Amino acid sequence: MPFRATTFLLLVFLSFTSVSHAGGKAGETANVSFHIETESSDNPKMIFPFQVAGQTRYFRRVPEVTAKDIAAFGPFPSDDGQTYGVAFRLKDNAKNRLAAISNTNQGKWLVAQVNGRFVDAVIIDKPVTDGYLIIWKGVTLEEINLYDKVAPRIGAEKKKKK
Repeated sequence: MPFRATTFLLLVFLSFTSVSHAGGKAGETANVSFHIETESSDNPKMIFPFQVAGQTRYFRRVPEVTAKDIAAFGPFPSDDGQTYGVAFRLKDNAKNRLAAISNTNQGKWLVAQVNGRFVDAVIIDKPVTDGYLIIWKGVTLEEINLYDKVAPRIGAEKKKKK
């Protein structure tokens, strides 16, 4: 019985999360999420397949980091010459969570999703302790303009009042 209750609560939570992202007008969101690689044998409702480095890999549907974890961002031109990359500085609680996640998941992939599109993936080769996540390519100028509405640029954060 407790398993059913837990499953039900998780499904309710996920449905509210989906609804909250759909509340604005189309094209006016600045969503970003990062999903960790998992095993293909995990609950099929909680994972999704994605092609990385020529192989199908499986990732958790529930993201490890979302837009609410972003303290500031900094865009830069990507190497493809057509899109942008973005460096995200995380809030302190997300920074600590990322350090723990990256410590226990070395050798696994982390995939980035921007406004419903999967744009980039990186392999975790060491713990990420500086609190920065980087998307190296695939972000459009329009999406960068949307991020400007929800988070400051790195280096332009407002000073905290003492």
